[in-house]
Amino acid sequence: MDFTFTEEQQAAVEAARAVFSGVAPDSVPSPALTPGAVAEDIDRRLWGELAGSDLLGLTLSEDYGGAGLDPVALFLVLRESAKVLARVPLLESCAVAMTIERYGEGSLAAELLPRAAGGELVLTAGANGRTGHDPAELAVTARPEGPGAAPSGWVLDGVQSAVPWAQVADRIAVPAHTGEGRAVLALVDPARQGVTLADQVSTSGERLAEVRLDGVQVEARELIDAPGAWEWLRDLLTTGTCALALGLGERVLAMTAEYTGKREQFGFPVATFQAVAVQAADRYIDLRAMEVTLWQAAWRISTGAGGPLPAAGDIAVAKIWASDGVRRIVQTAQHLHGGFGADTDYPLHRFHAWAKQIELSLGPAAAHEEALGDLLAAHPLA
Repeated sequence: MDFTFTEEQQAAVEAARAVFSGVAPDSVPSPALTPGAVAEDIDRRLWGELAGSDLLGLTLSEDYGGAGLDPVALFLVLRESAKVLARVPLLESCAVAMTIERYGEGSLAAELLPRAAGGELVLTAGANGRTGHDPAELAVTARPEGPGAAPSGWVLDGVQSAVPWAQVADRIAVPAHTGEGRAVLALVDPARQGVTLADQVSTSGERLAEVRLDGVQVEARELIDAPGAWEWLRDLLTTGTCALALGLGERVLAMTAEYTGKREQFGFPVATFQAVAVQAADRYIDLRAMEVTLWQAAWRISTGAGGPLPAAGDIAVAKIWASDGVRRIVQTAQHLHGGFGADTDYPLHRFHAWAKQIELSLGPAAAHEEALGDLLAAHPLA
């Protein structure tokens, strides 16, 4: 395997850095300042700039106005977005678009993907199920409408919780299960009859919603029945969350290094004290472990390369390190910042809130440790 980034991937990173350079983390709404407050909308200015820089269609084919790059390029851009707490559904919209192109009908892709790449269409996904602890596809049922093996449409019933930016999305990718137990993926218009959205409060201040589906009708082409579609989307979302954790952790550790290098005690920078240096070094090791496990999972997704375990094993390892690592990094940062770590006028507390959201999103470390254990137990060598 070769983790060297291509020229095209590196160019995407440079383009992302140019776009995100104008974003200030302290502009992000802070739950610490206004408990229960949420941002009412995504950062539309930033969303437009991402579209103008061709970053929303980065992983789509040229047929749909994209650049044709692989998921690694998306994860590289997500890493940069987390450093400024970018308030946009970049992960969800790009991951859903990639899934539509890979598994959806040609007419559906032709209708939605050029608009998604141009920033006109906002896509999101419900991946947490009803409670966040059970498989998301079990929270919604999909039953065919009409006789025969090729139904004219489908009817959805159930609940998906904590759906990012559902209130401003144009389509929500909803995993569901059929009567035969197959996992399918439906593209739902939030304005459709039978869809009810209830605001939910997030740790980070981003807008979430409980999406309730009561007899919601979708066209046959709006339901992706291809095997592996939901699993592909779930893997993209989970690995993308690991990329967000890495970018946030890198930014927080850089903030900590800058602060401890300037803060003096007894006439010396506190960074020169052994207790401080050891803690910072431990967190640097966390970052490197987060990075190598992320790119291992990303490589497996992008290439489809085989191994002793399915790609789900590498993704579980990456999420374990991402969840535990980002938590330890922000905790150490707050400790080493002293009183500034809890000062709401200082941006660190916002990074802490986002880190907690990322840590638990799509399952904490313990959940993925259990999943990894199940994979190991099921392996023939076990």
